[in-house]
Amino acid sequence: MTRAVVTGYGAVTPVGLTAPDTWDALLRGESGVRTIKDDWAADLPVRIAARVDDAFSEGLAVREVRRTDRAEQLALVAGREAWASAGSPDVDPTRLAVVVGSANGGIATTLDQSRVLDEQGPRRVSPHTVTMLMANGPAAWLSIDLGAKAGARAPISACAAGSEAIAMGREMILAGTADVVVCGGVEAGVRAFSLAAFAAARAMSTRNDQPERASRPFDVHRDGFVMGEGSALLVLESEEHARARGAVVHGVVSGAALTSDAFDIVGGDPENQARTIGLALRSAGLSPADVGLVHAHATSTPVGDVNEADALRAALAIPPPVTSTKGATGHLLGASGSLGVLVALLAVRDGRVPPTLNLDSLDPAVDLDVVRGAAQPTAARHALVNAFGFGGHSASIVVSRD
Repeated sequence: MTRAVVTGYGAVTPVGLTAPDTWDALLRGESGVRTIKDDWAADLPVRIAARVDDAFSEGLAVREVRRTDRAEQLALVAGREAWASAGSPDVDPTRLAVVVGSANGGIATTLDQSRVLDEQGPRRVSPHTVTMLMANGPAAWLSIDLGAKAGARAPISACAAGSEAIAMGREMILAGTADVVVCGGVEAGVRAFSLAAFAAARAMSTRNDQPERASRPFDVHRDGFVMGEGSALLVLESEEHARARGAVVHGVVSGAALTSDAFDIVGGDPENQARTIGLALRSAGLSPADVGLVHAHATSTPVGDVNEADALRAALAIPPPVTSTKGATGHLLGASGSLGVLVALLAVRDGRVPPTLNLDSLDPAVDLDVVRGAAQPTAARHALVNAFGFGGHSASIVVSRD
């Protein structure tokens, strides 16, 4: 049976405008969380976020910028980087697919054009509004850009969307319905409405006076997540297709599992999360002892981090070293899982693990070996990546060194 190998990747994140820049910043322990200085944030209970530098869009044509939402722009930039990184594969368009997940799609356009309607009337609403706000927009634009005709899929599964997209891409490779799949997640929802909504749900950190210290996965003093934005995309290929064209193989998406908790619309179920981890390992043909590294979902929420720690202990018995890069990037929602997969892939490839930032005092209820302080070496061949979303979406991905 073929394997789904990774031949390219791209990322636009709060700590870097390319995947290599992001990787280097994470290894150095840099943070992308900043104070929001826009006037619209002045009265919000949360005035911090991890945003992408606006310079990311400089490579896009003026016409592209005018017709696309920020989420679509991020996906295009990351997708083009991933495609170039893979060597721009020569592939039959009917064997090329795109899968890009998101939690909110073009929410910025939705909010902006709603304001235009209220303040200026229906005649002033942009004719591009529908194609800018639709949740399948990032996948659609990227599929058109690359000429992909084997499918343009768009999983909408909250914070598990990026991981679900990679799992779907792997499924397409293994099922033989595509030779190449560009897949991952994107999010661009740092707006007053979103911040106010999550703050009302008491899910976000209010450490406004210490933005770079606010996101603190597994720390006993964590008080919620910090919203981030960005995109992380992989190019998956069937191993046969990649080897035939002499492509560089960075690793393998060796296992994946997608389940639903059927438990609570907000709270995750650690028992089902543990089951999801087990299913992912089974699909990779691995035992718990084979896992040498975990990139945790760990968003810095009081309940969620403990739930995941419980799930890891239940599924792996003695969990290996664990990291979460959300201390640096904030929580990228629909892109968080795919960024986690990219980080884990590079960790097992390069033998280095980025630290979990701001972990001063490990929560006793966590009881994990969390990488902190500085990047650490690893000899891991296989890494587990978790992503859990509101609604009970649970996703676990296994990446392996080639």
